[in-house]
Amino acid sequence: MRLVGANIAIERGGRRLFSDLSFAAAAGEALIVTGPNGAGKSSLLRAIAGLLRVAAGAVVLEGGDDELRLGEQAHYLGHADALKGALTARENLEFWAAMLGAEKTPADARTGPMPIGAALDRLGLAHVVDFPVNFLSAGQRRRVALARLLVAYRPLWLLDEPTSALDAAAQARLGEIMRAHLAGGGMIVAATHAPLGLDGRELKLGAQELIGS
Repeated sequence: MRLVGANIAIERGGRRLFSDLSFAAAAGEALIVTGPNGAGKSSLLRAIAGLLRVAAGAVVLEGGDDELRLGEQAHYLGHADALKGALTARENLEFWAAMLGAEKTPADARTGPMPIGAALDRLGLAHVVDFPVNFLSAGQRRRVALARLLVAYRPLWLLDEPTSALDAAAQARLGEIMRAHLAGGGMIVAATHAPLGLDGRELKLGAQELIGS
């Protein structure tokens, strides 16, 4: 499986953020997207997820499921945590597991969905599983959102500032989870200003430079 972007151009509000951007990431690889604010990091992730139309070029998942759109084979985690505050952590993840089709894991997938309790425990949240999200701290809410990555299988993870609001211990847990996903043949495209502790190539927007690991 291989994610390929060819000659991509993205515009927002009538302004072209970048053009002629090409990249590739194979199974087991991470692509770290960096650059100044406004360079188009979040827009690139949204375009890969199918949430934003590209002005030119294309992104394809070679070796993926031909019956599914690229976005249906990806987890997209943006700046917003996409949680219902009145629901518990467990209830939020039950919703997302059903929405994302946790039962539809391909037979050839190297990893499958994790039970909700185990996913929350992996992120150090076993003690708040039945707490309404409104009662959780910003860092805890972020970890509940990150648990979506574990309760439904998607080979491609699109992560926008995934360490936002996380303390050092939670960042270490996330690093372990991301490395396990890559070791299982998954792919990660992450936009970040902070080190993620991943080996991979860096795609610098603004300079549009691809740096090998």
